[in-house]
Amino acid sequence: MRLLLVEDDVMVASGMKLGLTDAGYAVDWVGSAERAEEVLRTELFDAAIIDIGLPGMDGLELTRRLRRPEMPSHAMPVLILTARDGLSDRVQGLDLGADDYMVKPYELPELLARLRALLRRSQAATSAVLSFGPVELDTAHRRAAARHEGELVPIELGPREWTVLEYLLIHAPKPASKEKLLQALTGWDREITPNAVEVYISRLRGKLEPHGVALRSIRGFGYRLEMQPRPAAA
Repeated sequence: MRLLLVEDDVMVASGMKLGLTDAGYAVDWVGSAERAEEVLRTELFDAAIIDIGLPGMDGLELTRRLRRPEMPSHAMPVLILTARDGLSDRVQGLDLGADDYMVKPYELPELLARLRALLRRSQAATSAVLSFGPVELDTAHRRAAARHEGELVPIELGPREWTVLEYLLIHAPKPASKEKLLQALTGWDREITPNAVEVYISRLRGKLEPHGVALRSIRGFGYRLEMQPRPAAA
């Protein structure tokens, strides 16, 4: 999942970006609302974390502007972070289009939990556990497994394998394009080639196929999860 962090305090932004990256997100950071608005006109993100107290244009005005229909990410979940704890500020932020609101100082586990909830709602997922056939991804506890005869068999995934599988599960049974997977995997400060996506796809195939789940390449569309056909009875 690709996040946009809008925060003018370099130390706060660095710490937050490190925590989010360790949790498996691709994070891009900008220090002003003006730069964020520029970026959001041309690039897509899965969610944004916006500080209200920004220099120049504040975070509330940025939130209002990014909800305009012409913005590519106008439906993107927005989490506002601020030192303001007044009721009127919270109401104004939510009325302008924010999906959630956290007051500083925040605790990273709560921030991550709120982000997961926003992302699930935005993708029409209703549970912390994403599944396809026997494969299950517990996003709250960061556990991947396959269910066989009532037992969960762990599946060991690297951080980027997790990101690819999470994206595929959220969008299943629709195919996910290589471009979207590339965006989910990387931010501006990390370059990953389209060929690298194929490497992670290949690794996932090897881990999913023993559990009866295939990862198919769909020419012109991308990749899709499918159940492997069962062998015909003799």
